[in-house]
Amino acid sequence: MKTLAILFLVVFLINIMPAFAPPTWMAMSWVGFNLHEGSTLLFALVAASAATLGRLALATFARSIVRGRWIREADRQNIDVVSAWLGTHKKKTAGAFLIYALSPFPSNYLFIAYGLSGLPLRFIGAAFFAGRTVSYVIWAHLGRFASSVVDPESLFDGKYLGLGFALSQLALLAFVYVLMKLDWRLLLEQHKLRWRRQIRQSEKNDASSAKP
Repeated sequence: MKTLAILFLVVFLINIMPAFAPPTWMAMSWVGFNLHEGSTLLFALVAASAATLGRLALATFARSIVRGRWIREADRQNIDVVSAWLGTHKKKTAGAFLIYALSPFPSNYLFIAYGLSGLPLRFIGAAFFAGRTVSYVIWAHLGRFASSVVDPESLFDGKYLGLGFALSQLALLAFVYVLMKLDWRLLLEQHKLRWRRQIRQSEKNDASSAKP
């Protein structure tokens, strides 16, 4: 029981971090590598529950603090265009989160972006939990297999905080910023990709030229 509690706490803390957190699949590989007793399914369920709660807390933070206080009204209105589209495609959105949760890729930026939409979190939370449970079972089993063929000192050497990892996290956060600045109405209605600031500037120029 103590092991499960520690696993839950560690995974939750990893997933509540907006950036620069070690990947959870590494923690599950460590569990499989070092804990040969116990059910991998139970470990996966505990870890998936913690990961889901952590990511939902991160999305809630993005919705209540970032969207509510830190971004401008113009950016909020632009995001609302995406929110309306996602609201009419709930099954596709949940399916995308399910498929993504099966992968080892980081999901922090995904939940931050979704949290900015202001949409309910229960659908993506359930899909994410299901996908992460399956992937964590796989990683735990891989860890147990690796424990019999790999040198323990060479498997987890702490290199996840190298330059490549840091750059990838900065790139993902920059990607969230880009998503806020795209003109989503133009993209969804006319399938044209354009930077929203350029649109506003062109509209101002047109308005000034139209004045007598």
